Amino acid sequence: MKRPLGRVAVAVGAGTAAFGIAVVPASANPSTVWTVSPSAAGFTAVNSGNITMTFNIPVTCTASSASGTLTGGNGNPAKVGSVGAVTIGTITSPCSTILGNITITAITPWSIVARDYDPSTGVTTGHVGDISAKAVLGACFFTVAGKASSSYDNSTGVLAVNSVPGELTVASATNCGTLVTTSTKPTFKGDYLVKVKGTSSIPKITGSQP
Repeated sequence: MKRPLGRVAVAVGAGTAAFGIAVVPASANPSTVWTVSPSAAGFTAVNSGNITMTFNIPVTCTASSASGTLTGGNGNPAKVGSVGAVTIGTITSPCSTILGNITITAITPWSIVARDYDPSTGVTTGHVGDISAKAVLGACFFTVAGKASSSYDNSTGVLAVNSVPGELTVASATNCGTLVTTSTKPTFKGDYLVKVKGTSSIPKITGSQP
């Protein structure tokens, strides 16, 4: 059932998006050579715990997954992979808000960008770029675009997404009243467990200088 415009304060962090690596201050000798092990690894990822988003109201998703390819690269920042598919919520486990369920659809591909690598911890930071997604809550329809900061840990395979306000923006909004507009800045937070496709192995991302 469609809800009145005044009640439609939708939330979705384009976590819709969800895949990427977080921005932190660059090291004194930033990495410019990025290696993935195994080479050109296909990956799958599933959420560990709830995915949460805000868009004037909170959104909770209990099911999310993603897949793509890690390729390595050169430069700083550098594209080290791409995300070919992302799901946020499912038919049996939809994302929910206080106004009812919300449908979030990712528009891929997204890019995985690396910026900094700490060899003492095995953690790579950067962002996921080229994020695009659409969301529907009742009669309200809006699209989200931008990037999301996060970090990837080689020891655990956890991709921790925690976008900074302003990284994701509402590109367009229809029938959403004044609560969801192009001035709204969504956020997204959640952890994903990453595996080499078809295995239980954790892929590694490492950065170095030539």
